[in-house]
Amino acid sequence: MADIIRKATREGYGRGLKELGAEFDNVVVLDADLAGSTKTGVFRKAFPDRHFNCGIAEANMMCVAAGLAATGLVAFASSFAMFAAERAFEQVRNSIGYTRLNVKVCASHGGMSVGEDGASHQCCEDIALMRSIPGMTVLCPADEVEARKAVRAIYLQPGPVYMRLGRLAVPVFHSEDYEFVIGKGEVLKDGSQVAIIATGLMVYEAMKAGEILASQSIDAMVINMPTIKPLDEALVLHAAEKCGKIVTCEEHSTIGGLGEAVCSFLSEARPTRVRRIGVQDEFGHSGPAWEVLKDFGLCAENIVKVCAEFAREN
Repeated sequence: MADIIRKATREGYGRGLKELGAEFDNVVVLDADLAGSTKTGVFRKAFPDRHFNCGIAEANMMCVAAGLAATGLVAFASSFAMFAAERAFEQVRNSIGYTRLNVKVCASHGGMSVGEDGASHQCCEDIALMRSIPGMTVLCPADEVEARKAVRAIYLQPGPVYMRLGRLAVPVFHSEDYEFVIGKGEVLKDGSQVAIIATGLMVYEAMKAGEILASQSIDAMVINMPTIKPLDEALVLHAAEKCGKIVTCEEHSTIGGLGEAVCSFLSEARPTRVRRIGVQDEFGHSGPAWEVLKDFGLCAENIVKVCAEFAREN
């Protein structure tokens, strides 16, 4: 994994939008005066007539996106996760979710990795909120390639979608021939003692943890779960049956996110012992992104610690 290229998933989103816009003329993009940060500026430069800056008015932007979608267009509405999922929640729920309109809410700067922006912008509740909306598909890509390929997939997916993107540059581990399918997870490393199911930037940390655990004679399965709703239940069940122990990893609150989705499914399908790595019901704090992530245990070292202790339990 040495000398790997690092790119933010928001960069893949910007590139993906430009590619999509060239292929389909019914794609429109809306932004809340953050085109540079969300990378929708890449689409705006190529297709200025199909990009709409709605200003710092996210709730209104969601209503505009709903109106455009009602005319047959496919609207991509972008802002920071704190504003797209939380400030505009009522509009996303009622104007987009309830009406089942073809709006793709693509939110960047999710999670603790916004670092110095601090607790007010470290959005760790967005996945829980979006999962609660009936019919909403929820995604969290792990790297730039996956994010770029997910853009086309969500265009082809009917109805509302929420896709979480990050600001922080993270390792790109997918190759260009990777095929992204909504609702499907990916086994990155097979194993039999404990299964690590991760999403977003925690996937690469899980991969690193898997290598370290192998050096400690602990056989860990590592799974990338980019779609949190609908969850790849078949893969979760396979991991539970093969390993008997699961550790979930997410840059999100342990309340309502990937870990809870996995636990809810397994409690009915196959009761399984689970440990959840994520933000433990607390707000964040300012600091360099990777240091903040480590402060909250969102790193390979903590995954190794949790998995090693868990694997050795009777």
